[in-house]
Amino acid sequence: MTRPMFLDDFVRLPPVARASLSEGLATAIDAVAAQAAPGHGFLRFGWYAAALAAYGGQARTLVVEEDGVPTLAMPLVGLGPRWLRMASVPGCYWPFRSFPLALGAGEPALRAALATLARAVNGVRIGPVYDDDAALAPLLTAARAAGWATIDRFVADSWLLDMAALRAAGDWPRGSTLRKNRSHERHLAAHGAPGWHILGAGDWPAAFDGFARIETASWIATRTDGSDAKFTAGGHGAFWRAAAADPAIAAMMHGAMLTIDAVPAAFAFDLEAGDLRYAIANSYDAAFARHSPGKLLGYRHLSAALARGVARVDWGAGDSGYKQVIGARRGPAIRDWLLLRPGLPARAGGLMRGWWRRSGNPRWTDPADSA
Repeated sequence: MTRPMFLDDFVRLPPVARASLSEGLATAIDAVAAQAAPGHGFLRFGWYAAALAAYGGQARTLVVEEDGVPTLAMPLVGLGPRWLRMASVPGCYWPFRSFPLALGAGEPALRAALATLARAVNGVRIGPVYDDDAALAPLLTAARAAGWATIDRFVADSWLLDMAALRAAGDWPRGSTLRKNRSHERHLAAHGAPGWHILGAGDWPAAFDGFARIETASWIATRTDGSDAKFTAGGHGAFWRAAAADPAIAAMMHGAMLTIDAVPAAFAFDLEAGDLRYAIANSYDAAFARHSPGKLLGYRHLSAALARGVARVDWGAGDSGYKQVIGARRGPAIRDWLLLRPGLPARAGGLMRGWWRRSGNPRWTDPADSA
């Protein structure tokens, strides 16, 4: 008599991974972003479309499906002269340039992606991106195992504020900080009636006009050429306005604005993905600099995030002084990566590694170089 079959008697085959590279931005990007690490939830079709609209370029999309389910989507644009056959992941520097990879995507998906890339390009630039990036980290491991050269250049250190720790401590902001802030607020009120506004999905893109007005009256306009401004026409305003056209991305955008007699005076703007907030930009009208309007607004904005359950604030790079005063600590390094396919490109990568690293932040020295 034949015994009955049980589930344990069957061998579960690994998923079949198939990669394809098609012209344009694939609709599969949103499906993969929905399965990706929560901090990558904004890497949607609308995000990359906004980058193409603002910065130009013709996109292709590498898509990997495992048993018919999209688990990796990597938009690509050309990088450098066409004869180099190099590509780059597009997007905005803020908060980083990466691609969506479904949680649980297996090695077959990564191997399929790399094999298809190797037939299409000599190399790919990914970054700036964090050392612990949920998509890049496993891709680097698979690439090295497959004989790709992977070379990086340091961009900056990131700074993270542990909101959960602040919530647990129960004494943030400190009483002394609140007293100083109230004093500044009294002096600020001498200039006119202050208005404190917490902004969300329904305020975009109209609020960006107020942000741009503040940036044109800030240190950015007087000390720089203005190209790094986030919301002006001469800066990156086109990108953020285009990104806000995606309702899912618009819902992730949060901000705050201080007005004096209804005129924009300071702002803070962030992108929230899961319980992580990326601090994108903040600025203030230089006319009110003596009364710390950015700091006053920042504390209110962070308090609102604390009440809403945000666990961490990623402040990115730069100006670490005030971030440490608030409680931020050094986070993962931010780097630019070049992945060069096996063969001549990988060998050339060995020769150009020193040049690529030196083209990064010269103030930083890799500890491994002096070991």
